[in-house]
Amino acid sequence: MSRFGIAHAAIAVLFLPGLAKGAELIADGHFDKRQDTFWASDGLAFARENGRLCVEAARGGEAWSQLIGTNGLKLEPGRIYRLSMRVIAEPARSVQARVQRAADPWTMVDEFTMEGTPEGSLFSAEFAGQEPDEAQLVFPLGGGESGRVCLDDVSLVATGVSSPAARRAAEGPAIRVNQLGYLTDGPKRATFVADAKQPIDFRLLDSADRIVGKGKTQPHGFDPTAGVETQVADFSAFKTPGDGYRLVSGDWASDRFSIGEDLYMRLRVDALSWFYPQRSGIEIRGAIAGKAYARTAGHVGVAPNQGDKAVTCLGGAQAEALYGGWSCSYQLDVTGGWYDAGDHGKYAVTGALAAAQLLAAYERGLTFAPTSAVMRDGLLRIPENGNGLPDILDEARWELEFLLRMMVPDGEPLAGMVHHKIHDTAWTAAPMLPGDDPQPRALYRPSTAATLDVAAVAAQGARLFAEHNPTFSARLLSAARKAWVAANANPALLAPKSDGFGGGGDYDDDSISDELFWAATELYLTTGNGEYLKTLRASPLWEADVFSPGGAFNWRDVAGFARLQLALYGRALPAVDQETIRNSVLTSAQHLLSLQQAEPFGIVYRPNERRYDWGSNQLMLQNIVVLSAAYDLSGDRVFLDGAREGMDYILGRNAMGLSYITGYGSRSPQNQHSRWYARQRDPQLPNPPVGSLAGGPNSTFVDDIARERLRGCAPQTCYVDDIEAYGSNEIAINWNAPLVYVASFLADAR
Repeated sequence: MSRFGIAHAAIAVLFLPGLAKGAELIADGHFDKRQDTFWASDGLAFARENGRLCVEAARGGEAWSQLIGTNGLKLEPGRIYRLSMRVIAEPARSVQARVQRAADPWTMVDEFTMEGTPEGSLFSAEFAGQEPDEAQLVFPLGGGESGRVCLDDVSLVATGVSSPAARRAAEGPAIRVNQLGYLTDGPKRATFVADAKQPIDFRLLDSADRIVGKGKTQPHGFDPTAGVETQVADFSAFKTPGDGYRLVSGDWASDRFSIGEDLYMRLRVDALSWFYPQRSGIEIRGAIAGKAYARTAGHVGVAPNQGDKAVTCLGGAQAEALYGGWSCSYQLDVTGGWYDAGDHGKYAVTGALAAAQLLAAYERGLTFAPTSAVMRDGLLRIPENGNGLPDILDEARWELEFLLRMMVPDGEPLAGMVHHKIHDTAWTAAPMLPGDDPQPRALYRPSTAATLDVAAVAAQGARLFAEHNPTFSARLLSAARKAWVAANANPALLAPKSDGFGGGGDYDDDSISDELFWAATELYLTTGNGEYLKTLRASPLWEADVFSPGGAFNWRDVAGFARLQLALYGRALPAVDQETIRNSVLTSAQHLLSLQQAEPFGIVYRPNERRYDWGSNQLMLQNIVVLSAAYDLSGDRVFLDGAREGMDYILGRNAMGLSYITGYGSRSPQNQHSRWYARQRDPQLPNPPVGSLAGGPNSTFVDDIARERLRGCAPQTCYVDDIEAYGSNEIAINWNAPLVYVASFLADAR
C-alpha cells in the first residue's frame, strides 16, 4: 500500500461545517467601567452616567452632523452577528444605527432604525458580516428635534451561525478537490470545510474503494473569502496514475478525481473549440459543433437581421449624448468575428486581447514546447480542420479579419483608427438566436485604446502567420503600422461611459498608456525597429510594477501582457534589458506564490479588500499565466507547481464545491448568461458547450439575481448558476482565451 504523511488507524472525531459563537466586540457596552471606546463628533454634549452613555442632541442639521460611534470592529464576511442594546430617549424618538467600513468610502454593512422611549426600549437584530476591513458602529443623531438619547447594554457578537449565502460554502462535499484531477508529479491538495481545531485523519481510496494512502490534515483557520473554517490535506507524495480516486474521512467523501499525465489535453481542445459557436457571420454546423449547437449565420442581413454587412455610425440622440454629435458618412462591412459574451455585441478591445492570448498560446508552443499539439492542423472542432494551417491560427484569424474591418477607411476623417465596438442600438433579452436579432446595429466612435490594441494584435499576428501565410502576414503588419500612426495622431480619443444605454457594454477606459506600451511591444518584437523600443523605454510602464495580485492584466490594463511578451520573446533586447524584464516577471510570480501559500483553497488571487471582481475566474487564470511565464523563463518547478495548484480552484477546490468549466468535474455551470445557450429559458435551446468558463464570484451586485440571493455572501460564494446572473455567470471570449492558454501550458509543461 502506498502511503503519504503519517498513517493513522483511528479516524478523528469530525465536526459538521459551521461557525463557532464569537467574543463580544463592544468593549464595556454596559458603560460601568469607563473603559468603552465610544467617541462623539465635535460640539456634541457627551457623558457617561449611571451605567449609560448619554448625549444631548441639538435640533436640526443633517443626520451626519451629530454622531456617536465606536471603531475597531473586525467582522468576518459570511458570519452572522447580533447587535443588541437598550435605547432611552426623552422625548421619544427614532434612532438610527449603522454598521459600516471605518474609512472612506464608508461602505455600509447594514443599518437599523430603533425606537427610543423615556423608559427604555430593547433592540436586537442580526446581520451578515460583509466588510473585511475594520468596521465601525455609528449613530447619526442630527436632523431631528433636540433631546436626550442614552444607550445601555450595547452588544455585538457572532451568533455561531452563518448567513444563507455563507452557508453555501458548507454545502456539498466537506472535502473539496480538483474534480478533474491531479498531475502525477504535481501538488495534490484538498480543502476540508470543517470547524475542527485539531488535524483530521483522512484516507485516499482508489476506484474500488481500497485504501491506498492515509494522512492528516493541517488546520488552516477561518477563510474570510469563503466564510468557513478550513483544513488542508496534502497527498502530493502519492503518484500512481488512475481514475476514480477519492478522499474520505468518517462519513465525509470528496468527489471522484483522476491522477495522470494528460489531464489537460481534452480541456485545451474543448476550451479552444468553444470559440467556433461564438462566431458571427457564419453558419454553425451541427456536424462540427454538435447537433444542439447548429444555427444559421447571425448578422448577415437575412431577415429579421439588419446585419453587419453595411453598418452605419451611431447617430441621433445617442450619438449626441455620448459624443456631442459625432457621426460618419460611410458604411462598413464588419461581418465575422466572435460575439463577445452572452449578447450579440462585438468589441475591439476584448476581441484583440482574446485573439492575442490564442496567438500567445501558439507562440509559446513554438518557443517552449516544439512538439505541442497546439500547433497542429486537425486539433479542433472547426470548419478549417485539415486545411494545412494550425487550427489555433485559423480561429484567431476569424477575429483578426473582423478587427481589420473595424478600421476607418482611407480618405475619411480618423482614417486608420479602429471603431471601438459594433452592437445593437437597444438591448435584447434571452432567448435570442443571433439570426433572430431584429435590432438595428451601429458602429460606435473609434477610440485610441481600440486602435492601439488592434495595432498590437495585428503586429503579433504578422510574425506568427509569416511562415504559413506571408500575404496575410504582410496585410496584418501594414494594418498594425497604419493603426499605430493613427493612434499617435489621435492620442486622447477615449471611449465614454454611458451607464449601459444602448444594446451593449461600454468598455470605457480613461488611460491609454498601457495600450501604447502593448502596441509598441508587439511592433518591436515583430520588426526589431528601434523607434518602438525608444517608445517603450520612454514609457513610465517600462520600469513600473505592472502586475497586480488582483489580476495581472485584463482588457482595460494590458501592460502586464506586454511585459510577459517582452520577457518571453524579446531576445533581440540588450542583455541588461532582458535581465531586468525577466526579473520583474520572476519577482511578481514569487509574490503570487507567497500569497498562494496562505490560501487554504490554493488560490492565486488577492483582489483589493478581498472583494472578488467581475470575471474573477479569468483574473485568477491571468495570474496563473504569470506563473507559467516564470516557469518558462527560469525552469524552476516551483512556478509550475503553483500554476498547477492554481487550477484546483477553477476545477472544484473552492467554497462552492463547483467546477467553473462546463462539462468538467462532478458539478459544473449549466446556465451561464447567454441569449442562445439558453436552455433555462427555452428547452429547445442548448446549455453552453463543454469547455465554457463561467465568470466566477463577484462581490459587486450588478444584476437582480445577485441582489435577491447573495446578500451577505462571503466573496467566494457570490455566485449563482442562473442565466440572468450576468454579474457572476456570463461567458466571454476574453475569459475563455486565458483558459486556453493555461490548459495548453499545463498539457505541455513537464
